Amino acid sequence: MTSTQTVLTGELRAVTRPHRFMARHASWIPVFAAVGILVAMVVGAQLYFGKFLTPRLVSSILLDNSYLLILAVGMTFVILTGGIDLSVGAVMSFTGMMGASLLRQGLPSSVVAPTMLATGAVIGLGVGVLVQYFDVQPFIASLAGMFLARGLGFVVSLNSIKVTDPPILWLQGTRLQAGSGWYITPTGIIALLVVLVGAGLLAYTRFGRTVYAVGGNEQSARLMGLPVARTKLLAYVVSGTCAGLAGVIFTAYTGAAYPLNGIGTELDTIAAVVIGGTLLTGGSGFVVGSMIGVFVYGMIKTIINFLGVDQSWTRITIGALLLLFVVVQRLIVARSARRR
Repeated sequence: MTSTQTVLTGELRAVTRPHRFMARHASWIPVFAAVGILVAMVVGAQLYFGKFLTPRLVSSILLDNSYLLILAVGMTFVILTGGIDLSVGAVMSFTGMMGASLLRQGLPSSVVAPTMLATGAVIGLGVGVLVQYFDVQPFIASLAGMFLARGLGFVVSLNSIKVTDPPILWLQGTRLQAGSGWYITPTGIIALLVVLVGAGLLAYTRFGRTVYAVGGNEQSARLMGLPVARTKLLAYVVSGTCAGLAGVIFTAYTGAAYPLNGIGTELDTIAAVVIGGTLLTGGSGFVVGSMIGVFVYGMIKTIINFLGVDQSWTRITIGALLLLFVVVQRLIVARSARRR
């Protein structure tokens, strides 16, 4: 081979290497985009405000969004199967009301917290049964679950219930210092553990692989003999359980329960999951991406607070980002369809 041919071959490899990498990791492109947006926001805010990125601020973002992170993990499972769960905000509110009421009656938190998780799981199972066995659209089934949970919250009490149970308040009030201003609360640790468990389930278990298969092509998954019905039910149970756990975390965060808590939280959760790169059509996405989406959401709220402008700009910015990521997703789906 001549030296000219060697140079051309090297240049060709240099050109094709990025394309080959992107082709092999197409499902990670939206996640990389979310990471890029997060980094750009942090750098831009640091340049604009001067002292923006501090250990205290980063720690507070995890503190303020722990419940949303847990909800996003559960929602990721449902969306990966091609479904949606609009009930998570109401379930979080209802389990919080139920838990606060039980604590006020003198039950120990060691009994109340598992009861809240089990209640969320039961509501999630009910939504899954409607979707799988009664062929109800996930939007309608979870909407019914949302109204049911919201109504049950009002049945428990029309007023706010203050929580004084020490173990519950300890979850939020404890600051585990890590030096130089860094800290983490037990609620933050629980949220990160949920992310770890969710990512592990999807990546290393048969259930996780089946979730992707069902979302990619349910009919093909059925023909391959995969347990489609059980997988979809479990996805909604995971989402409901996460909503119950988010009820525990949110009650600890606010120190009280109120039946109107969590209104619109289901939409924030869906937005975070989509911004994190999970396709609404199912079959592609990652729990880690959803975590990035939650951090993008939290960073937008923080920057809006720093700017001192109206909070409606948070919704406007989230809406614009959501639109951008949906367009990116459509481009990815169209490109994948052309390759088949």
